[in-house]
Amino acid sequence: MKSKKEIKPTMKWQVNEYASAQDYHFTLPYQFLLLCKLIEVPPRVLLLDFMDNLSCGSWKRKGRDQAKEKLIEYFLEHGYGQDYYTPEDIRKIFREMDAVGLLFPGDDMKTLDAYSDWRKQHQKSWFKKWRGKCRRK
Repeated sequence: MKSKKEIKPTMKWQVNEYASAQDYHFTLPYQFLLLCKLIEVPPRVLLLDFMDNLSCGSWKRKGRDQAKEKLIEYFLEHGYGQDYYTPEDIRKIFREMDAVGLLFPGDDMKTLDAYSDWRKQHQKSWFKKWRGKCRRK
């Protein structure tokens, strides 16, 4: 059995259920499996696409703006985060996340490394900014 390389947390809270490397074992709804098989898209691919689109990532962005917008609306319709932020604040959070994804430099390794370093620092300050604005008690 291969051991996984442990990913060092960027922030101290990135442990346990918030660690970036996770192994989940859960039962997928039968209807979800049937749908995935009908369209010949493995559940893992569908779930990864969902997470990447919702996180406004830089990976595979082309042609996904409409899907991203619908996922943001899905997020809002479920009320996620609305104990802490207004719906407009949540939309702004997503716009700011998307702006970082838009800056992805392409295939130039030198620029890619610089972007990656900058993105890590930016995401830390962005998180702290929004964490400080929430209505937490």
